[in-house]
Amino acid sequence: MAEHTSSSQDRDASREPVLRPGRAADPLPQSRDGEAAAPVTVTDDGAPGTTADAASADSPAEHEAEGHGHEGDAGQVAQASAAARQRRLRLLLRQCDRVLLMDFNLLAMNDWPDNFTLAAARRRRDLWLTGALAAAAVFLSGLTGFVPAWLAGGGFGAFVIILLLGLPAIRRVYTSRPSYLDLLLRRHRLLADARRHAAHLEGKEGLVWQCVGMAEYNPALKNPRFSGLVRLSEQRALPRSLTRREHVRLYLIFLLEAEKAYAKVQQAFFEGHQQAIDRGWEQVAAEPEPRA
Repeated sequence: MAEHTSSSQDRDASREPVLRPGRAADPLPQSRDGEAAAPVTVTDDGAPGTTADAASADSPAEHEAEGHGHEGDAGQVAQASAAARQRRLRLLLRQCDRVLLMDFNLLAMNDWPDNFTLAAARRRRDLWLTGALAAAAVFLSGLTGFVPAWLAGGGFGAFVIILLLGLPAIRRVYTSRPSYLDLLLRRHRLLADARRHAAHLEGKEGLVWQCVGMAEYNPALKNPRFSGLVRLSEQRALPRSLTRREHVRLYLIFLLEAEKAYAKVQQAFFEGHQQAIDRGWEQVAAEPEPRA
């Protein structure tokens, strides 16, 4: 009985599959240069292909799209930077365009009487006054009896002649040199004209204060000697502070430097405008709105 049972168990065991250790996995086929071949994949149309082929097929399009994206971003940044620069230059040109209205001869005051001419005219005036006072003293002395009557009469005649020689209408007959009073009036007139012209240039905003923004194109505008002019212009008190010729000359020097800077800003603006036209940047090359 035991032998029958063991024989039936042996038959059952022979029918069941026997699991034996298998062989190692097949190595990948080697290419000519010794590298492993890429795994085979199936494309959408059913044709066999490799993963490397699919990656190589997708990479050019991706790189091209990324390249276009980077170029587009760089172009937008450059266009925005150019537009901001053009707006800044246009603002400087609008703020400082009154510098072109400067009258050099009016601010230079070439007809300004120098100190030597003024001193000579003062000396002539003093001599005239001395002679008139001396003749008047002789005449008054004759009235009191200290001098003879004929001498007093001569003094009176001399006094009248000296006074007549001092009148402008008669003085122009025998001399062309201006009097001391004429020179003072000329100085006052030249200074008043210069201050009036400076007030016209400064306007309500202050030309000097606004032109300092062009110091990037002319560093001379940042010179410390112009700091007083800039402060007064910012306070809208510059024209009435020009009380001496030295002040007007300093103001003229600043305007000459500002005129140089304005020419450079204008050239930079035109170059940026032409560059925007060449690159097709319509927003950058758009014409500014007319001033109100």
